[in-house]
Amino acid sequence: MKRSPRLLIVTPEVTYLPEGSSILARYLSAKAGGLADVSAMLIRELFEMGVDIHVAIPDYKKIYSKKIGKFAKLYEEQLTIYMEHLCEERIHLARDRIFYHKDNVYSTYGYDNLKVSLVFQREVINNIIFSVKPDLVHCNDWMTGIIPAFLKKNRIPSLFTIHNIYTVLSTLSEIEDNGIDAAEFWQNFYFERIPINYEETRNNNPVDLLTTGIFASHFINTVSPTFLREVVEGYHPIIRYPVRQEIRNKYYAGCAVGILNAPDASFDPSIDSAIAKNYSIRNFVSGKRENKIFLQKKLGLIVDENAPLFFWPSRLDPVQKGCQLLADILYNVVSKYWEDNLQIVFVADGPFFDVFKNIVDFHGFHNRVSVCSFNEDLSRLAFAASDFILMPSSFEPCGLPQMIAPKYGSIPVAHDTGGLHDTIEHLDPYNNTGNGFLFNYFDSQGLFWAIDEAMRFFKLPKNIKNANIRRIMKQAMERFNHKECAKRYIELYEKMLQRPF
Repeated sequence: MKRSPRLLIVTPEVTYLPEGSSILARYLSAKAGGLADVSAMLIRELFEMGVDIHVAIPDYKKIYSKKIGKFAKLYEEQLTIYMEHLCEERIHLARDRIFYHKDNVYSTYGYDNLKVSLVFQREVINNIIFSVKPDLVHCNDWMTGIIPAFLKKNRIPSLFTIHNIYTVLSTLSEIEDNGIDAAEFWQNFYFERIPINYEETRNNNPVDLLTTGIFASHFINTVSPTFLREVVEGYHPIIRYPVRQEIRNKYYAGCAVGILNAPDASFDPSIDSAIAKNYSIRNFVSGKRENKIFLQKKLGLIVDENAPLFFWPSRLDPVQKGCQLLADILYNVVSKYWEDNLQIVFVADGPFFDVFKNIVDFHGFHNRVSVCSFNEDLSRLAFAASDFILMPSSFEPCGLPQMIAPKYGSIPVAHDTGGLHDTIEHLDPYNNTGNGFLFNYFDSQGLFWAIDEAMRFFKLPKNIKNANIRRIMKQAMERFNHKECAKRYIELYEKMLQRPF
């Protein structure tokens, strides 16, 4: 009997792994951002659908041990057994001392991240692929960009998913010094300039890891259809030319699609254990009120159940997330709606963290604006407590907060770009359409206009406002789910297996 195709997913981070895939699956959690959530979601859905799925991740021993706690000794004992019977396992840990003592997936030192990436890919290329014998490999972002080049040489189809446009440069000599025999497939790399020969190229012609993944893979996907179109059509000057050009090449060859991500199923106010009061569509008014009061007391804000509360859920990055737009108008927004007790809560880290801290200190806004470092539980509480979230991104490959927030009855205020365009329609409360407030021009006045729109909605009669929120919550639960996302990936996998190189 013909066996089902075997899929290997290669990811540098994952939030959780499905029960049944390994005794230790619940403990193997290493997260830096949205890639971990999306990887976990896809792996779980495919596993539950019965797909012959295997996963390659680094063995972040210190990170995993923190979750295991008193079971750390069991972890060591079981891991030894697992590595001896690797083919019987679906979870394949890339083992090297470089992973063992890391506290976080990514370092603030760029070279450390490159080193970890090369060692991870070495283990996947030299050991895991040969052990698993996959029919198809799904790689994610620049930290896996060399693997499609190896797979192309061995005629194994690969899907390369672009979650973000960040890339890193290396050299053939550096790649080989880390144990990858790149001389066997160096022609499949994307170099900064056209290579003349191997010897000339080895030390002096940088390899672009993200573009290599795009260039060498069988198919690619971005994590929203609109972002793919924007890249192909020349939007967002920050995107490096090689990345854009290779995405265009794949697109016009019929080998590029946009597949919208979906948030984890645990983002549901009726079951979320991190919030103060669980609620559903039926009782969201009282549920959100209790969560708002709880958050206000917790953060030292004015305790007012009628205060409009805006939540900033994304990292404070001025290159992508548009936080500088809010910094420009923060004083004016708070002042304009002073009598309404407008409040803004940040649960995020990033370069502009201190900028907002300083604005709050200078103006004495401590009981109206709270700037907090990222914390998963606090972030979930803020979704439940807030009336609106702020996402003025200059570009957005996908975004998850704008899909999570409506499930909690919090309405997005966002720039009309990329994944935000795919998931938000401007709200018309009198015709019961739309689920957020979009501004078209990326500037602070555009954001201010959208906040004004949100405040106009906030002050509508309760029967109109609550009817719209109830509809938005219901539609978000129905639309933003894992099964639809996994179905799209399965369709793409099948297409790849049917289409020859």
